[in-house]
Amino acid sequence: MPNTDTIERRKLGKDGPEVSAVSLGLMSLSGLYGPSDEESGVAFVQYAIDRGVNFLDSSDAYGNGQNETLLGKALKGRRDKVILATKFGQKRGPAGTVMDGTPAYVMEACEASLKRLGVDVIDVYFQHRVDPNVPIEDTVGAMKRLVEQGKARWLGLSEASPETIRRAHKVHPMVAVESEYSLLYRKEAEETLPVTRELGLSYVPYSPLGRSMLTATVNTADDVASDRRADHPRFKGDNLARNRKLVGALEAMAARKGCTPAQVAIAWVLAQGPDIVPIPGTKRKERLEENLGALSVKLSKDEVAELSAAFPVGAAAGTRYPEGQMKTVYI
Repeated sequence: MPNTDTIERRKLGKDGPEVSAVSLGLMSLSGLYGPSDEESGVAFVQYAIDRGVNFLDSSDAYGNGQNETLLGKALKGRRDKVILATKFGQKRGPAGTVMDGTPAYVMEACEASLKRLGVDVIDVYFQHRVDPNVPIEDTVGAMKRLVEQGKARWLGLSEASPETIRRAHKVHPMVAVESEYSLLYRKEAEETLPVTRELGLSYVPYSPLGRSMLTATVNTADDVASDRRADHPRFKGDNLARNRKLVGALEAMAARKGCTPAQVAIAWVLAQGPDIVPIPGTKRKERLEENLGALSVKLSKDEVAELSAAFPVGAAAGTRYPEGQMKTVYI
């Protein structure tokens, strides 16, 4: 396992900070994948920081602000060790969650996040979901003002299409684009990477383990029945069986490499280029250590190609999100 001093670093964008090559998504600390309590969550985040994981990804949508509050407590005495990322853009109201990219809301959301986090500046501020009813130029214009005011250092987008990324980048340079990317779901990311690379942006894959599908630990619907994954098409009926069959290629590779299927899956993502910074989410120390162990798994070009062929683009059974949520991604 890599130790605190030797965890590989990758640069975020052309002019951004250096971050741990395997970093950490914090959504699971807000009860979305089974119960989680604040005390253990704070301790876990501090453990990750002390291990050398320095890029932490939160959102005001996770736990309706609870995730940022928890992170703020974990950062006490450790703020200078962290590249802090959080997101805005999903606003909860009486009718449910709606996208809000209006300039006024950008400013309001940032102020609320700064207060919950207990910091003066957010290192990387992402628009969590693009608001189709607000020109991206208007949203990023407000985000640019946050940089000018010293409330954000760098900017990014999540689940944005190549065209939206280009338009946003003209208003103010982005440093990264965050979207789902794994062996299981590759199409949108691979359509986007040529643009991010042309513009000098990093790509930050969330769910590089396919929401645990690529760990080879989900065999029946009962394995995910207690959390939000039960609503995801990839885990339903015949889709689950078809996806589980695909994972056999990962298990075979893992047996040859002497590691776990999850480590092979993350190693494949890392092998796609030095501009890739995956943020697998977990709330357990042993899973964090397993994920960091992927940095020691080196895949040859032939092995990368073998895995890519075993998981061809479009092979996943079931969409990335339930039908309603699919309307909010890749905009």
